[in-house]
Parts: sequence; structure tokens; C-alpha cells
Amino acid sequence: MSRLERAVDRGFRAVEALLVSILGVMVAVVFSNVVLRYGFDFGITVSEELSRVLFVWLTFLGAVPVMRQHGHLGVELLTGVLSPGGRRLCRIACDVLIIGCCVVFGWGAWEQTLLNMANHAPVSGVPTGWTYAAAVVSAIGIGLLAVADLIAVLRSADPGEGLTAHGHES
Repeated sequence: MSRLERAVDRGFRAVEALLVSILGVMVAVVFSNVVLRYGFDFGITVSEELSRVLFVWLTFLGAVPVMRQHGHLGVELLTGVLSPGGRRLCRIACDVLIIGCCVVFGWGAWEQTLLNMANHAPVSGVPTGWTYAAAVVSAIGIGLLAVADLIAVLRSADPGEGLTAHGHES
């Protein structure tokens, strides 16, 4: 394993630790708010805004490690019956489509982030653009993974090298 691969693995472990922390904070805030509201007739005012923003970040940021692990849904009915060369072409087309979607999605999310930086959440006062920034981070992460996969497929001498019938790395 090269230095770059080790660094990437450490980065993804850090992202996964961040995701666990986000989930922990969400659970703690929502649980505390429920206990305070029903037990003491008092609540944490910012809990709804905070949990909503954290949930958005958890969802979009979590999509990046899932992409790395090939955990997103895919239609394997077609790729399972293709030859190794056909699977390679299908994977190249899929990576190009993913990159294109990430560019469009990321651009739109970036524009929304900039537009909403002037809008502030009513309770916390945090710019709502930070919520949209999660989509930008997700688009960049997934796009980079698709670019890396495309490069790996294009460099492969054997058209089916590293591919199983399901299109995943073996």
C-alpha cells in the first residue's frame, strides 16, 4: 500500500469518526430535548435547527464513504451478463455519468450555498448556506472517487481486471 493510499484511508477513517460524532450529537441533543420537554416542561430551543442541519450533513457526508465502498444501489441485471469488455465499457460510462451529475449537482449546491449565506436560521442565527454546503462537499467527494475509478479502469490492461460480475472491485 502506497503512502497516498494510507493517507486516503486515514482521511476516510477521520470522516467516518466525524459521522459517528455527528450522529452522537444528534442523539444526545434530541434525547435531552425530549427528556427536558416532557420531564421538566422546558426544552432546548436550538435542538430542532441543530438536529436538522446535522442530519443533512450526516446524509450528504455519509454518501462519500458509501460510494468508496460501492454501497450505493446499482442495477446488476445487465452488468452480470456482459463480457469483461462490456462490463468495462459500462463502468466507464457509469463513471462519466456520475462525474457529470456531480458537476451539475455541485454547481447548483454551490450557488445555493452562496445565495443562502445571507439568510440566517431563526433561532441559532447560523447562515443557512452552511446546510447547502454539505451537498457541495458530497458532490466533490463522490466526483473525485468517480474520477479515481475512471482512471483505474482506463489504466487497466485487462478489460475485466478487478471487476466481478457485479461491477465491484474484486
